[in-house]
Amino acid sequence: MSLNAELQATREAFVASTPVQVHSVLFQIIEDLQKSGLASGLEVGSTARDFLLTDALGTQVRLSDEWKKGPVILQFYRGSWCPYCNMQLLAYQKILPDIHRLGAQLIAISPQSPDNTLSQQEKLELRFHVLSDTRGIVASKFNLLYDVPDYLIEMYKQFPLDLAEYNASDRWILPVPATIMIDEQGIVRYSYVNPDFTVRLEPSELLYQLESL
Repeated sequence: MSLNAELQATREAFVASTPVQVHSVLFQIIEDLQKSGLASGLEVGSTARDFLLTDALGTQVRLSDEWKKGPVILQFYRGSWCPYCNMQLLAYQKILPDIHRLGAQLIAISPQSPDNTLSQQEKLELRFHVLSDTRGIVASKFNLLYDVPDYLIEMYKQFPLDLAEYNASDRWILPVPATIMIDEQGIVRYSYVNPDFTVRLEPSELLYQLESL
């Protein structure tokens, strides 16, 4: 089964098990972001925005240092509380040997705190950098950040999910999930940005695009 088939099955199971007034609100953000045209990412051919972030173990990672070693795949995701994100990260981990074979590396970025990132990395046994962008500065540089609207804040709190606390931030912010490929010169060579957080770039397509660099 493909990644997106699994994601669709997860979405359908969630819709079937929750009241319409719940899932309709949670998925409303997809339509709102699509209509707004905001958080659409960087254009292919543009220069990637350099950054320095810390991983769950306190190691600092500078993007420009990493792309000098070979192509970098940046995966922006919402957080470990998002089942669709976890499924994507696990699917990408399965192809990590192929990514390395092609001379590239995978780096995941979310706004969650280092403590929550460490918990996720240990639980999923992830074997790539997972960085914390708690203030959303990097996501904003890549034109992926948005403020969570009030209607969604109220719904999240009912779960309960306090994103400000989860992300160790005073703001309710999230990135639009995105997969971005950067070459050795720091140029964005491929970008997949989709406001529909239940749809992600297939691992097979990721490898195809990576081979085409």
